[in-house]
Amino acid sequence: MDFRLDQNSPIPLHVQIEGYLRTLINDKEYKSGKKLLPKEMTLSKKLGVSRNTVRQAVNTLVNEGLIERKKGVGTKVVHKKINTRLDNWISFTKEMQNQGIEVVNYMSRISLVKAPEEVAIALSINPKKKLFKLEKIRGSKEAKYLYSESYFHPRVGIHGNENFNLPLYELLENEHDIIVSNSKETLSAVTATPNISSLLDIDKVMPLLKRERLVCDPGDRPIEYNVVYYRTDYFTYNIEIRREP
Repeated sequence: MDFRLDQNSPIPLHVQIEGYLRTLINDKEYKSGKKLLPKEMTLSKKLGVSRNTVRQAVNTLVNEGLIERKKGVGTKVVHKKINTRLDNWISFTKEMQNQGIEVVNYMSRISLVKAPEEVAIALSINPKKKLFKLEKIRGSKEAKYLYSESYFHPRVGIHGNENFNLPLYELLENEHDIIVSNSKETLSAVTATPNISSLLDIDKVMPLLKRERLVCDPGDRPIEYNVVYYRTDYFTYNIEIRREP
């Protein structure tokens, strides 16, 4: 630890420590949550001050919502979670832009595959039928937020040369005259598989939010079967329910 307190400075000791902690929480390792902040007792001993002085600095950052204490774990940087609504269907890119987040496409891969059983049933196609599968990893410059798989009904006319970095449903409408009208969704909590853990650069035991979506056209015909795995340390879903009078 290179930081040293300036005992002769007019700046109070707890404010100096607070400034040091602010520097730490912007460090990549701490910001990602992979590394815990130094313990209060450790800082107290190394800086030669009372634990109350360190705690005063820590409390300031806790009250600002920048860090959090977890009993038996330690103190870590708080991720600003992205809140999205279930009753507000817009593209992920536009949704992030509305929250001032620049979207980064870490991966976009299209392939022709045999339809998995649950996909064939959802899309009402022959299980032996091949169809296009689109895989994406998206997030911000800070981290990867989600991994998604989209399977398209052969009726859509996907040929594999589309620019899938564009908002998907705009692409389908502009290039294939497909208009999406509604979706049927299921949400569940799951544990990351080794494959998804590797793709999202997360621990194997991290809980994920899994969203399964069947997207249909105005005639209620299936267009896309979509599965998305969201990192729960970055993403939450909100829904507003009103009671009928």
